[in-house]
Amino acid sequence: MLKKLELKKHAMTGISYMLPLVVAAGLLIAIGNLAGGNPSLISDYKASYSIWQASVTLGVFGMQLLPAVMGAAISYSIADRPGIAPGLLMGMVANAMGAGFLGGMLGGYLSGYFVVFLKNNIKVPKWAQGLLPMMIIPLISSVVIGLVMFFVVGRPIASVSASLTSMLNNMQGGSKAIFGLIMGAMAAFDFGGPVNKVASLFADGLLLQGVYGPEAIKICASMIPPFGVALSWVIRRARYSKSESDNIKIAFPMGICMITEGVIPIAAVDPLRVIFSCSFGAAIGGMLIMLLDVGSPVPSGGMFIVPAMQNPIGFLIALGVGSVITAILLVILKKDAKEQVIEEEEEEEVDLSNLQIK
Repeated sequence: MLKKLELKKHAMTGISYMLPLVVAAGLLIAIGNLAGGNPSLISDYKASYSIWQASVTLGVFGMQLLPAVMGAAISYSIADRPGIAPGLLMGMVANAMGAGFLGGMLGGYLSGYFVVFLKNNIKVPKWAQGLLPMMIIPLISSVVIGLVMFFVVGRPIASVSASLTSMLNNMQGGSKAIFGLIMGAMAAFDFGGPVNKVASLFADGLLLQGVYGPEAIKICASMIPPFGVALSWVIRRARYSKSESDNIKIAFPMGICMITEGVIPIAAVDPLRVIFSCSFGAAIGGMLIMLLDVGSPVPSGGMFIVPAMQNPIGFLIALGVGSVITAILLVILKKDAKEQVIEEEEEEEVDLSNLQIK
């Protein structure tokens, strides 16, 4: 049943539509804050606006749109164009009620599947069929799912979201370290695969609630594998074959841009040692991110958005320590690569003149 619903597919569609807005809004806030913008003035339209204040304001407005964009994209993925309006409205309801990112996702799913139900079951005269996708279905689904969001699911999700945000903000010492360890290991475990996506989705949701630490963990843990593998190659090149070395030369610059998938060809050759080393190093990096109170208002961008972070020096420390630990583990655990030597066999020339025909 769950497989037929394709929940993951629709969530990935929502994320792909939402990510450009997250990046743009996050950068606008970061640039504005660095130049002296004040987020507390965004509702004061009579204030004397500077370019930097306008940048912060645009960024905050963009962040407020994220639940609506997520809801609309998921509903569109499920039900095509008739799902856009109700999904967008459910996201706005989620934002207004404080249900945030999770509320926007749930609103998108509910409105999308309800639109599909209406499309398959509602019957109208021929003259009204053209109104179905434009007016009738969006109106009915908006009313029904809107009431569900307001009176049934909205407040519980808002309570869960507020509790989670409060818990993360109040973490101290050991609990912060454990959270950083777990999330860092998850973000690096499968190099951009499903486990990484779960950690990424969680971090993006908390970003909308003003919790920036998990976003910094995600960025750091995504960069540690390519950096650690490259450093281990520099320390002891004999651990890698020529083809692996060629892949590392590609993976490292990809890692600067926070693209961790470049490590996959290296992990495929020796998965247990590479995955363990990268996950362990990323876990330590994630722990340091939390203990040093590093935060990122931007969800991606790699080294290029480090200046916009809270405590960028702390981020570089966590990245460096995690990368060194990964490199040391790889040097210790991996064995020297055995190059496959292909010997070309020389063909013996056959002297046809000496052959006797019997």
